[in-house]
Amino acid sequence: MNDKTRDFIEQNLNADIRQLALKGCRDKDVDLDAAIRQIAGRQTARRKLPSWAALDGILYPPHLNMEQCSSEQTARYKARICSSHPSPKTLVDLTGGFGVDFAFMSEAFDEATYVERNSELFAISSANMKILAPKAKCLNEDGLEVLHRLDHVSMIFMDPARRDHHGARTYGISDCTPNVLEIKDELLQKADVVMLKLSPMLDWHKAISDLGEQYIKEVHIVSVQNECKELLIIMQQQPAKPFTVYCVNDDAVFSYHPSSLILHPSSFIPHPSSFLYEPNASIMKAGCFAEIEQAFEVSQLAPNSHLFASDQAIADFPGRKFRVTAVTSMNKQELKQALKDIRQANIAVRNFPMSVADLRKRLKLSEGGNDYIFATTLTEGKKVLIICQHL
Repeated sequence: MNDKTRDFIEQNLNADIRQLALKGCRDKDVDLDAAIRQIAGRQTARRKLPSWAALDGILYPPHLNMEQCSSEQTARYKARICSSHPSPKTLVDLTGGFGVDFAFMSEAFDEATYVERNSELFAISSANMKILAPKAKCLNEDGLEVLHRLDHVSMIFMDPARRDHHGARTYGISDCTPNVLEIKDELLQKADVVMLKLSPMLDWHKAISDLGEQYIKEVHIVSVQNECKELLIIMQQQPAKPFTVYCVNDDAVFSYHPSSLILHPSSFIPHPSSFLYEPNASIMKAGCFAEIEQAFEVSQLAPNSHLFASDQAIADFPGRKFRVTAVTSMNKQELKQALKDIRQANIAVRNFPMSVADLRKRLKLSEGGNDYIFATTLTEGKKVLIICQHL
């Protein structure tokens, strides 16, 4: 990249990308396509990789790679997992990509190797590693070939490509490239610990069944701002039993050992001054509702509602917390009385026969405001609206 292109980038870091592309540049020495890619990449990085965006000299890949790469927040979480390794000496990332995970994870190890077979992406990422991970070894090779000749290391990290040869998204482990199920034995032989990053859409129960539950050390369900982003599975030859599931949402972490706990039907009926709890996305993904009941002494309203209640405020409940102000049936007169002072509300339905749109139309309430209405079904089958204030 020449100096004029670099200057153009610096002068237009805050520009509208579409307008910039339409406007163009009269200076023929400016590589406009390269400049627009770098400007767009830096703008995405401000949101996704703030510490990288603050650095000069970082190169950014095409838009698809930027959208697919980990956020700084989730990469730092993986780095914390690495730091808990009893002897973090050597890391090998066999599917390096843009290198976000690798750059942060490598900080926990004495030696780290980045592997990426795509030459264009490798050129960008290996240049960045001179700034981000100067001790790292970078290889422009196929990860499987590197694996086959690899000596024993502390950790192997893999993020299999979740797109097929036609570019369509895939989710199953066997549909990703490489197919981890085919190389699982070799991975476990070559590393103390194997960390797999899988699609958040994947059923984690099926994932551990496919991989072999006897090799599972940890399962991490990672959400950011209550949106499930990643499923991380930690494997080793002879892990301690039982394995641990970590439900992560930003800084909140709930961990448990899967067990045969049974969720018992609840007779708890929400009432004014009681409290309602909605589990975060990672808890919902894990499905650990019996464990939540036991850990926080709350009652699930019904088996399929996934809403919990108690008479006590629980500050550290892993999810949203509400104070109940009213509970009403769908009786017209009861509804009128309960909603007499409410003109707008945030509405959600849980195990309820109406959609949010249909319920909002029936209640004649606009969206927003400080009131929350959960439409749900109690254990005995009664349909109710629980009106709350967010805590």
